[in-house]
Amino acid sequence: MQKPPQSIDFALKETSPKIGAGAVTGDKLSSTYDLVEQMQYLYVRVVKAKDLPGKDVTGGCDPYVEVKLGNYKGVTKHFEKKNNPEWNQVFAFSKERIQASVLEVYVKDKDVVADDLIGRALFDLNEIPKRIPPDSPLAPQWYRLEDRKGDKAKGELMLAVWMGTQADEAFPEAWHSDAASVGPDAVASIRSKVYLSPKLWYVRVNVIEAQDLVPNDKSRFPEVFVKAMLGNQALRTRISQSKTINPMWNEDLMFVVAEPFEEPLVLSVEDRVGGNKDETLGKCVIPLHIVQRRLDHRPVNSRWLNLEKHVIVDGEKKEIKFASRIHLRICLEGGYHVLDESTHYSSDLRPTAKQLWRPSIGILELGILSAHGLMPMKTKDGRGTTDAYCVAKYGQKWIRTRTIVDNFMPRWNEQYTWEVFDTCTVITVGVFDNGHVHGGAGGARDARIGKVRIRLSTLEADRVYTHSYPLLVLHPSGVKKTGEIQLALRFTCSSLINMLHMYSHPLLPKMHYIHPLSVIQLDVLRHQAMQIVSTRLSRAEPPLRKEVVEYMLDVDSHMWSMRRSKANFFRIMGVLSGLIAVGKWFDQICNWRNPLTTILIHILFIILVLYPELILPTIFLYLFLIGIWNYRWRPRHPPHMDTRLSHADAAHPDELDEEFDTFPTSRPSDIVRMRYDRLRSIAGRVQTVIGDLATQGERFQSLLSWRDPRATTLFVTFCLIAALVLYVTPFQVVALLAGIYVLRHPRFRHKLPSTPLNFFRRLPARSDSML
Repeated sequence: MQKPPQSIDFALKETSPKIGAGAVTGDKLSSTYDLVEQMQYLYVRVVKAKDLPGKDVTGGCDPYVEVKLGNYKGVTKHFEKKNNPEWNQVFAFSKERIQASVLEVYVKDKDVVADDLIGRALFDLNEIPKRIPPDSPLAPQWYRLEDRKGDKAKGELMLAVWMGTQADEAFPEAWHSDAASVGPDAVASIRSKVYLSPKLWYVRVNVIEAQDLVPNDKSRFPEVFVKAMLGNQALRTRISQSKTINPMWNEDLMFVVAEPFEEPLVLSVEDRVGGNKDETLGKCVIPLHIVQRRLDHRPVNSRWLNLEKHVIVDGEKKEIKFASRIHLRICLEGGYHVLDESTHYSSDLRPTAKQLWRPSIGILELGILSAHGLMPMKTKDGRGTTDAYCVAKYGQKWIRTRTIVDNFMPRWNEQYTWEVFDTCTVITVGVFDNGHVHGGAGGARDARIGKVRIRLSTLEADRVYTHSYPLLVLHPSGVKKTGEIQLALRFTCSSLINMLHMYSHPLLPKMHYIHPLSVIQLDVLRHQAMQIVSTRLSRAEPPLRKEVVEYMLDVDSHMWSMRRSKANFFRIMGVLSGLIAVGKWFDQICNWRNPLTTILIHILFIILVLYPELILPTIFLYLFLIGIWNYRWRPRHPPHMDTRLSHADAAHPDELDEEFDTFPTSRPSDIVRMRYDRLRSIAGRVQTVIGDLATQGERFQSLLSWRDPRATTLFVTFCLIAALVLYVTPFQVVALLAGIYVLRHPRFRHKLPSTPLNFFRRLPARSDSML
């Protein structure tokens, strides 16, 4: 079922950026930065000063350094009463924006009224040396300060000045002239940074039994259950069937936890004494760093732990020692992969324990070049503005580019590398607007501009892909293109044999198949893992904010959406369209629409019946030829977001409003009632289809169930006659006769349904027993 192409505005475009890859053969000019365009920067490292003169009454000074190049000015922090200060700060000025011929470096004394000049150093831009990594960093030198007239002043300043590119080690931490309007407090939030997701573990708590519990009310049978708390995760067992003081459960509880382990596991044994009233019979606290780590399915040793109970005596909490115990088996599961992303586009499938990792099969290199056509995301001084940065996530490594301030066509030209352990994974690149550049309030959020997903298995090895990807965001008003991002991508395979062998391995670690977790368990654990990752990364400095992490991980992908349901239905129809097309083609053969084709099919059928050993070779040869034929039209570009496939370009506004509704709903009751009725009508149709499928299945069951004695008698008699006939008749004769009957000419056909179909439709089903 061929879908119509999506709008050209939403399509992928191939680009030809001026990058090192492909342009440089043999020795690469800058080996680690050949997927991005070279950007030239003037770097100034201000290290320290010495012997600065005192400027105030006390003979001290409050020095700071001002680095000035044309209209751009960078300032170090100032020190109180220090004549030998150390700054060790780097300033980077984009060569594209340089409009001066002299670099001016001023050392000043901070004062209440006007800052005094201590001295300065001037540099001619034509005399500044060029540095290309991997050259060692340029050694700073002492420069004698001079006054405004050019005479020697007291004091010296240690500096290093050089021309370099964004491949320079100083680049990530440097103050950039592009961000001159950013206040000193917000500088940290605009720098590029690499983050690592916390190492996640599943914690399995097997609650076996408890002994010698002491309920407060001894006149009743206790209804005991165990509640387990780990951070903000809480789970509980069912109430024990043995309503005694020695209850048994033998039940597993699963949690997600991140290293370093900050919270202990708290278990409490509770007695259900009333409708909503539970009484604590004892507690125990288990630090996770002492818990055994399991790498395979072998059971861990069980442990008896004492339960403690606290009571309030005269306003003070006192601990009661008593002989109640709980029997547990606790372990940290290292053999599972902790899912923190949707399984459809996971970027990592390795188990938690590093000992179980297979060797890497290659390297993924991503060059984030630029974006263009970005939409204004906020208003500043009465005009629209965007402060864009990119985030890329693959495996446990997240990267964040620097923020380009107030620019609708930002150029990042930053390159990053990841190890690849499995090609059946997806890298996600998102573009965001930094809401904290100008000291955004505490509630300010980084707005999403769009994202791109690229599956590594769709990439050819060692080929550089340079494309401009549309940035698409779904709003309640519909799908909007917010710009385009230009990426360069290269997957380098280190071992072709290992990569091809990977296709024979299970997708997930073997523990997922030996001791599988239920779908409901996996959904709950994935949600907890996403929360842990987003919380930990939002505590980094600078923070990778929670809304950014949640958007990258598709936290809300499991929520109901009419649009997604339609899209998935048409995806199924697209998969089945091939079978439907084959069915239509066979119907045309049977009806002799093209007599020549039908005669050829007759000949092929007779050959296969007479020589059945040719059937499988013929099928596989046919599949091989189709594959070779399709190779000419193989996709040459990576996949990207498809608005037509997603049904985003034709979604009804009310369906989109429902998709963006909160959970639980925040819409008025009349809208909720209308949506509920719509859902009921859709569910009614689904219910009818499921009922029809059940009816057909029950008819098959009733063939031999004697529910309709006459029908079963006819079928059993037919089976006996068929067995006798087939016993004495060669199979090839039967197959030949059956095939010729199916392919018979329309002159020998009736428009009425066949006898077997009539017989099947008359069989009883259990639908007449339904209320």
